[in-house]
Amino acid sequence: MTLALPWPDLSLRALRLWQRNWDVLRNTWVEETVWPFVEPLVTLVALGLGLGRIVQLPGDESYLEFVAPGLLAIFPMWAATSEAGWSSYFRLESERIFDAVMATPLSVDDITTGEVLWAATRGLISTCFILVVIAAFGTVASPLALLVPLAAVPACIFFAAVSLCNTAVARSVRSLNYFFVLYITPQFWLSGAWFPLDGLPEWAQRLSWWVPSAHAAELFRGLVRGGLEWGHLGHLAWLAVAALFFYALALALMRWRLVR
Repeated sequence: MTLALPWPDLSLRALRLWQRNWDVLRNTWVEETVWPFVEPLVTLVALGLGLGRIVQLPGDESYLEFVAPGLLAIFPMWAATSEAGWSSYFRLESERIFDAVMATPLSVDDITTGEVLWAATRGLISTCFILVVIAAFGTVASPLALLVPLAAVPACIFFAAVSLCNTAVARSVRSLNYFFVLYITPQFWLSGAWFPLDGLPEWAQRLSWWVPSAHAAELFRGLVRGGLEWGHLGHLAWLAVAALFFYALALALMRWRLVR
């Protein structure tokens, strides 16, 4: 497989594909908004109020206050990767929507960009839902939390792009399971959303630097708590650079998949 990385053939027409997916969501919004709202709510009640009664953290922070900002890294990750994974695969192979779009003035790079932007949008929608939920539980300690959706942009683009990279090389819909089991699920547990990473062995803490959701969790925790430090800019920069890299890779892989 040969991958070419010329300058992207992009135009504002990429937003038309985003708009197409948005129009579909508007017609199915009741079904589509149940999961991003109810699941984090149930998780927060079960872990924060249930398990939190028997979990003690150093200092005065409750387990509910610790878990709440971690949800901002976990569930938007699932939303963005699922949209650029299963949903994009069905649009690619089963529904043949991309083939139809290629008959229009949209380029392959427009299609890829539209898909990444749309999957990232689904992640941002989930972020806003969760922010409302954790605010209702009184776990937001700073007005800086209003910056969470803005800070979530590079994280959502990253997860959308890396998931679309996998979709571009998937041989069947079942192949997507390897990505979610071997890449996304470990991030669910090693993000620092459910327990402090400083309690892990040193080698595991070093390994966590390569876990994107860990950077997102630390960034959101700083915004929700109001304790921003220079290190949080490092987390933001890590996510932005990784998002740009995998977006470029998604462009190359989708060219290979759609033009071969």
